[in-house]
Amino acid sequence: MSRLKSVYRCSDCGYSAAKPMGQCPDCKAWNSMIEEVVETRSLAAAGASRGGRSLTEFSSEVTALREVSTENEPRFPSGMPELDRLLGGGVVPGQVVLLAGPPGIGKSTLMLQAAVKLSKSLKVLYVSGEESLKQVSGRAKRLGVSGEQLYLLSETDLLKTLAALNKVKPGAIVLDSIQTAYHPELSSGPGSVAQVRECASELLRYAKANDCVVFLLGHVTKEGSLAGPKVLEHIVDTVLYFDTEHHDLLRVLRAHKNRFGPTDEAGIFEMGEAGLREVKDPASYFVADRGHGARAGSAVSVTLEGSRPMLVETQALVVSTKYPLPRRMATGLDLNRVLVLLAAMEKHLGLRLEDRDVFVSLAGGVRLKDPALDLAACLAVCGSARDKALPGDLVMVGEVGLLGEVSRVPFLESRLREAAKAGFKKALVPAKSVKEISKPGLELIGVSDIEEAAQKVFAGHLL
Repeated sequence: MSRLKSVYRCSDCGYSAAKPMGQCPDCKAWNSMIEEVVETRSLAAAGASRGGRSLTEFSSEVTALREVSTENEPRFPSGMPELDRLLGGGVVPGQVVLLAGPPGIGKSTLMLQAAVKLSKSLKVLYVSGEESLKQVSGRAKRLGVSGEQLYLLSETDLLKTLAALNKVKPGAIVLDSIQTAYHPELSSGPGSVAQVRECASELLRYAKANDCVVFLLGHVTKEGSLAGPKVLEHIVDTVLYFDTEHHDLLRVLRAHKNRFGPTDEAGIFEMGEAGLREVKDPASYFVADRGHGARAGSAVSVTLEGSRPMLVETQALVVSTKYPLPRRMATGLDLNRVLVLLAAMEKHLGLRLEDRDVFVSLAGGVRLKDPALDLAACLAVCGSARDKALPGDLVMVGEVGLLGEVSRVPFLESRLREAAKAGFKKALVPAKSVKEISKPGLELIGVSDIEEAAQKVFAGHLL
């Protein structure tokens, strides 16, 4: 015997309560408790109605670790190197990938382009719950893409979608988006916590049972978190977030979870009239035009996005303040970290900034937290304060501590090779790292602290 009752569920984390609350006690979100009507049944009835199914259908007998096969999973490249970089070389049969991002950033465009290229090796079904078939076909025509093994379906009913999957039997599925899908057996509306959780679970069971790759597209809230229950991130194998850089011209794809590959890689795309174009040389976006020579307050360093080194320009502006308290602003860098570096420079370089405004920014609008940028940020501020430009062929890589020391950074040799490719001739690096690098490709200048760095860069003139 079943009956209906009302529960109040948090739309952010999925916490449920029997009575309404202004604030969710689990995630502390305000006004997120939404009333839902659920059907309560006994455990026996619930198990019978679901066929005794659990979240997944790949349970096994107890097996010794030494007896389990360790063969590598076969991978299918998506045809987009920037996407394959995050996936670990390609998709794995049975993998469930969640692609999240704000509306209009290009999730559907990216997945349509990837589906077309993936259809060269797999049969792909693109299920759209937000657009009609004519709209999807029109977008494919604008992008200039087509695929013989790419099939389209406009549907939001999950049961009808599963019926189509059993009929077509694709090797890969794209569902755009998970918030529009609904299970007709649930009384809550599409996008609710119960619907998102149940639809994702059904697709997970299908993916694991049929070795089918599933791509789920999801929206994010205005706070930047994934819309829907937090359990959705635990269900899927891979979580990719699409974000913008460089005044919304560049799209950066980052992995927040990946059971089949790395989580520290990043793929960079540029949105154009022909869709998303992969950016293989991001340094051209994150380093300003230096054709007219170096300028005061500009310093170039090398950061790492996963295993990829990228040149980044740090710009600083130091001017006399017109306010009782001097202003400190940072764009792209952590403001608290910049304040620590300014304090270290005042202490160890004697640089007086108490009556000056200091603005620090990364060119191109990129946002980074790499401590290897510390040395470039310090010398950019010093150069702007003295109104003296740093050498245009010099790159700076090093972490600066509270005591002013310049410490080692990981993967320094690969960073320097990238700088040498870009035409830089000299590199200011930690002194302890000079002997550890065999083939740097450019002249190394070792420094142990920021005072020594300022002396060498500014020809012995302390600031």
